[in-house]
Amino acid sequence: MARRGRRADHTRKTRTQRPRVQGILQVMRPGRAQVKTAEGTFMVARRGLREAMNGDEVQVSLVPMHGRKGDPVAYVQSVVQRACVEFVGTYGTADPLGVVVPLDGRLGHDFFVLPEDVSAEALSVGEGDVVRARIVEYPSRTSAGIVTIVQRLGSSEELDLGVETIVASHGLAVEFPSEALVEAERVMARVDEALQSDRTRRDLRGIACVTIDPADARDFDDAVGARQVEGGFEVDVHIADVTHYVPWGSSMDLEARRRTCSTYLVDRVLPMLPERLCNDVCSLRPGEDRLAMTVRMRLDERCGLVEAELCQSAIRSKARLSYDEVDAWLAEGVRPAISDELCQMLGILDRVARLRMRIRAERGAIDFETTECKVSLDESGRPVGIVRRKRTRATSLVEEAMLLANECVAKRLAGAGVPTAYRVHERPAPEDLATCVPMLRELDLLRGIGEEALVAAEPHALQEVLMRARGTGGEVLVNALLLRAQKRAIYLPHNDGHYALGARAYCHFTSPIRRYPDVLVHRALKRLLSGLPPATDVERSLSQLCRTCSEQERVADIAARESQNYKIAQYYAERIGERYSGVVVGCEKFGLFVVLDDTGAEGLLPTRALGEEWFSYDAERMRLTGSFTGRVWRPGRHVVVRVSDTEPARGRIEFALA
Repeated sequence: MARRGRRADHTRKTRTQRPRVQGILQVMRPGRAQVKTAEGTFMVARRGLREAMNGDEVQVSLVPMHGRKGDPVAYVQSVVQRACVEFVGTYGTADPLGVVVPLDGRLGHDFFVLPEDVSAEALSVGEGDVVRARIVEYPSRTSAGIVTIVQRLGSSEELDLGVETIVASHGLAVEFPSEALVEAERVMARVDEALQSDRTRRDLRGIACVTIDPADARDFDDAVGARQVEGGFEVDVHIADVTHYVPWGSSMDLEARRRTCSTYLVDRVLPMLPERLCNDVCSLRPGEDRLAMTVRMRLDERCGLVEAELCQSAIRSKARLSYDEVDAWLAEGVRPAISDELCQMLGILDRVARLRMRIRAERGAIDFETTECKVSLDESGRPVGIVRRKRTRATSLVEEAMLLANECVAKRLAGAGVPTAYRVHERPAPEDLATCVPMLRELDLLRGIGEEALVAAEPHALQEVLMRARGTGGEVLVNALLLRAQKRAIYLPHNDGHYALGARAYCHFTSPIRRYPDVLVHRALKRLLSGLPPATDVERSLSQLCRTCSEQERVADIAARESQNYKIAQYYAERIGERYSGVVVGCEKFGLFVVLDDTGAEGLLPTRALGEEWFSYDAERMRLTGSFTGRVWRPGRHVVVRVSDTEPARGRIEFALA
């Protein structure tokens, strides 16, 4: 008995002596969280969150995993500083209390409205309404959280709760601070005034250029122009001069830094800048004078770069064209309502794009063929169709011009040793590419290439594999496999080149309306052109800004994809039992992933739907084999399926064999 008492006393002492560190809590999903500290990032134990919520600064104790090697797990001991002040949730009642359930499941707690609080009544909030609530008292180990309601956003019938939940779950900013909106309303274009006050700004309003964007675009941040000249071509890329109107440290700038990018959801855009700027003053609308940052490039007959001039400018776009209009002209001869000069210019840009693609391929650029599913919605937000968006001659025409402009700017900044937000893509790790080899061997795509070259990330080896897969049943899978093996491109304050583009220096310069790294690049370029050294206040913040931009870009991409998947699943929820053809693009122990031919929607064909037999799973070759029939299911196989079930809230579609 005494021995047991000593052991218990020793355990208590050990617990009190465990190291404690402070960090920021990040909840990935309910029940799974990590804490980022100066000592590293640690997973939080399953029941170690206690009263903490996502984003809080917390003090944690680090406890070794019993009987396991590796990093210790964290247990929250106290909350140092709260991150969440307000949140969006659904309102209900539990007499005599009101209850607000956060749409962001990462907050992990329901909150109550006290009986004496009349905010719900004053705002005419009813059962099931979506509200914005302000936290009055945070949850603790002994009491629940308390809130007061500050705004009624709408009923569940008026709002799309699925999309609202995605917005809340990723902490996306919806409303701009009043200070930023007031600043934006004061902004005027004043192009003539800018030309008079800065003699270095070029007046290019008489030189032809056009904007080319998706048909539903409202913010036009780039315009292109081209001419054929003796010995080659001249190509102009004009980019909205956002930084002329958004000074460093202004309310608009601080909010743009917080957002870092625009988020394109299925039913709305959450812009980085107030609408007054992104859809008006800075938007390169046709027939209106606008300030720009311009890259004027001289190319030889093969479209190799001869020289580039970078300058501040004033321009006037001659037309606003959609990708569909340009494709119809280039591929079918259906002329848009523009002049002969502009039609000829589109042909020149198309020719330049094809030559530039050849040059990039020769130097080792790797182009992955990806398709994007875009859901069409009616006025009520109901999905009525799905379109597969692929690369076309029109999109390539714009893309190649932007890639070249980005490279010219990055080369100039890097050559001068200017720190800014460079776009960096590292070579993939050999072990990641090695995992692709068995499947590529199974598809007979490595013959004559050499597995060693592929694993060593030799660009031309990857190019050859992608080319061989093109047009086959394994094309989607091969693109996905090799893309998954790539490292994610990030922003860094120094240049390290871009592997996939085969570029020695690269940055994002062409979308300052919707990306903050482009704003940083514009500011750095302006100072370089003016002969000024880098701004010390910007330079001090650069590493953190690059890190935040990289992280928030990933969040925006995930939210956009989740919102599309939600509506895609909603679309097929009304088509249960319908038959579709598709191709298997992935294989797991629990089933096959199938992409439908007509829409590109992806769903799961579970193993249980393949037949009344046991299936063995070969992870290396990515295939399922029936124990009785010997039938083999693997990527690349064409199937006919019917929709058997959907779960829109999770973006899930389930198929059965037809």
